[in-house]
Amino acid sequence: MPITKIVSGGQTGADSGGIDAAIHCNLPHGGWCPQGRRAENGVISDKYQLQETPSSGYLPRTEANVVDSDTTLIFTIGKLSGGSLKTMEFAQKHKKPVLHINIGEYSRKDTVNFILRWFEGDVTKPTPPSDCVLNVAGQRESKAPGIQDMVKTIMIDVLIKMNPECKEFCPLGEKKEA
Repeated sequence: MPITKIVSGGQTGADSGGIDAAIHCNLPHGGWCPQGRRAENGVISDKYQLQETPSSGYLPRTEANVVDSDTTLIFTIGKLSGGSLKTMEFAQKHKKPVLHINIGEYSRKDTVNFILRWFEGDVTKPTPPSDCVLNVAGQRESKAPGIQDMVKTIMIDVLIKMNPECKEFCPLGEKKEA
């Protein structure tokens, strides 16, 4: 049951980590970002293939990414708050499978295995569909320093396990730079 595409809003942190993993594994990516490609550190890089919403606000793109994906994975260090909490609320509103991962709580290996079990239906949450478009969301870098690299690493591990063709791009256990 591969992940066919990763979408996100392109914000620093978890959003960018998810897209960086997709780019690294040569997996299609996309999603919605605010008008003007606005992020906390300025303008979102053109390497992220994102569409702009008509609004410069963050919430319209957050909801659009939930709606346009099959399932959502939210990464935080600590509890849900702010935009991450709104992402959870939008997923529930639109009846989309959603999983919150507090990556500060578990090891990388345990986190990857928990996500894989969720995709396999072994976790007591609604299971994502096969061949899904995955929305990767969560805290921005200023709220959780280091989260972008953590999410990228975790998502590369997940993609390698779920999408065997990714192995040629980043063999498991190797540390690669984007």
